[in-house]
Amino acid sequence: MNVAVIGAGSWGTALAMHLARAGCSVALWAREVEVVAGIRERRRNPLFLSEFEVPPEVRATGDLAEASRGAEAVVLVVPVQFARAVLRDLRSHLGPGSRIVSASKGIEVSSLARMDELVSGELGLPPEAFVALSGPSFAREVAAGLPTAAVLAGRDPEGLGRLQRAFSTGSFRFYTATDVVGVELAGALKNVIAIAAGMAEGLGLGQNATAALLTRGLHEIARLGVRLGGREETFRGLAGMGDLVLTCSPGSMSRNRSAGERLGRGEKLADIIAGREVAEGVPTTRAAAALARRHGVEMPITFTVEAILDGAIEPRAAVAALMTRELKAEAIL
Repeated sequence: MNVAVIGAGSWGTALAMHLARAGCSVALWAREVEVVAGIRERRRNPLFLSEFEVPPEVRATGDLAEASRGAEAVVLVVPVQFARAVLRDLRSHLGPGSRIVSASKGIEVSSLARMDELVSGELGLPPEAFVALSGPSFAREVAAGLPTAAVLAGRDPEGLGRLQRAFSTGSFRFYTATDVVGVELAGALKNVIAIAAGMAEGLGLGQNATAALLTRGLHEIARLGVRLGGREETFRGLAGMGDLVLTCSPGSMSRNRSAGERLGRGEKLADIIAGREVAEGVPTTRAAAALARRHGVEMPITFTVEAILDGAIEPRAAVAALMTRELKAEAIL
């Protein structure tokens, strides 16, 4: 299968490497000229995952037209807050029958739109042309070829099956699902809980607190996800619980958990988000909180993380506020 991977950060580079190993012909588009040059000349991405050699089957380019020419699947791996501009540039280069596979996890703050909604609005494609890729999959482990499983969610069973067969290998197994909304929201919202889990670590609150955060965090993620049209069982699967556990675990390589940990230690948000790697959970927290208010969904962890990011409350005081909320019965999914 001919595949274009749009975005050559850590996750885009790892996916391009995997897809090349799976036998796909891969074009990797990068905005940074040094990334294109590094892969072409030394088979290394100098900015992301530079310790890994990029297979020769991956063709690096800075030209969207060249990257997408003849692509049967276009894999989007760009930060959600910048995706709209990339989609507008991409529109005129898509071939007939191209499928858009989104591996980006987030919600656009300005519109509160998911990636399927952005793709539909900017590219004018039918819903059947969109697929969401999500699950517990750290880029570095995928690049290293370590065992991984994820989900491809779409509305066209035949096309989904083709992607599943083309993308799966002995080290990376893909399952299929039809709940696009649930898979997208699970992947986006878990980053909010990852920030909270990182703050718990930074504050030295212990493993009891982290376990409680994951459990109650999953509950509120699912509560919003179901209200917005997702299915409850999706949040118990790879895209939900699986990704949440990975991202929030101690020693996690998650940028979102790391951002939370630094906040818990007292660092300023502006300093934390100044680096090259993007913590999607920061803007997604604000989008998730706005969606929750719009739909009347109670999300105390999300609202608390939002208040901390906005500087309205200090992390340690926020913990006290959460622990002294009105006592109630546990609601189980």
